[in-house]
Amino acid sequence: MGTIRKYNRTMLCILIYTVLLVTFLFIQSCKNEKKGTTLKAIQTENEVVIEIITEDMNFIAPDTIPQGWNTWRYINKSNQPHFILIDHYKEGVTVKEYEEEILPPFGEGIAKLYEGKSDEAMAAFGKFPEWYAETKWHGGVGLISPGKTAESTIKLEPGYYIIECYVKMNNGMFHSNMGMYKELIVSDKKSTIEEPTADVVVDISSKKGIVFNPPTEAGTFTIAVNFLDQKKYGNFVGHDVNLVRIAENSDVATLEAWMNWIDLEGLIDPVPKGFEFLGGVNDMTAGSKGYFKAKLEPGNYALISEVPNSSSKNLLKTFVISD
Repeated sequence: MGTIRKYNRTMLCILIYTVLLVTFLFIQSCKNEKKGTTLKAIQTENEVVIEIITEDMNFIAPDTIPQGWNTWRYINKSNQPHFILIDHYKEGVTVKEYEEEILPPFGEGIAKLYEGKSDEAMAAFGKFPEWYAETKWHGGVGLISPGKTAESTIKLEPGYYIIECYVKMNNGMFHSNMGMYKELIVSDKKSTIEEPTADVVVDISSKKGIVFNPPTEAGTFTIAVNFLDQKKYGNFVGHDVNLVRIAENSDVATLEAWMNWIDLEGLIDPVPKGFEFLGGVNDMTAGSKGYFKAKLEPGNYALISEVPNSSSKNLLKTFVISD
């Protein structure tokens, strides 16, 4: 693992600021590449699926999808962990404002954190425009490990959205600052699929954490996630649900620490040894519901939120699938 500890702080600062200087040139290059790789929804006899593929720091995805329920099949062909978060900003905010007013404070803030200047980092994060406070998250696909595929079913109203991934590279830079975002239009045309039927129901809230009756036997399950409320935690985002398989003798405390991006070793490539992310449902607003599909084989698993100290909030729940 190329950890941050292998860099002294001077070298780290040089690296991060160099990355910031070339970020926007890189972004424009990525955007030009992605314009020619738009996919369409795949329709079979029994399902309509929107495929999204990541090969590096990109989303190869449709530009426009219909309103209503859509199943997102996220195929991670890269060698890094990723997720999809659906951002919805106030009316009139586009990818241009995202590039000019959101990415720079995040880039500056993370650079200051790795310098050990936490006060200056918080000041940088405080440079977000006023409209950023109105951001609403409408789900997406939870964390998936390299080489994995995950499916989530989300309902969206017509409008303008941005999808992003802000997992960190092994030098500490956010994937979003490296061009991993894309605008998404939800049209007035209605989706042809219905709301899924759940095999397992998960309730999540800031008051009670994750509450559910986990399956105990192997199988493929459709899991509903009910967001009873939502709040921003110390990492600026809300609670979500991520499914992770846990290898024998792995320390769950390592997983919990990794899920906090503000920690220098948190949400950074690679995923800690012994843990394999299998998708889930990303942050949603209070009262919303999303679904994800889970193929559970015998072994140890957890549902975990990307929040600081998740176990103390009951936002980390382990369970076992028997042989």
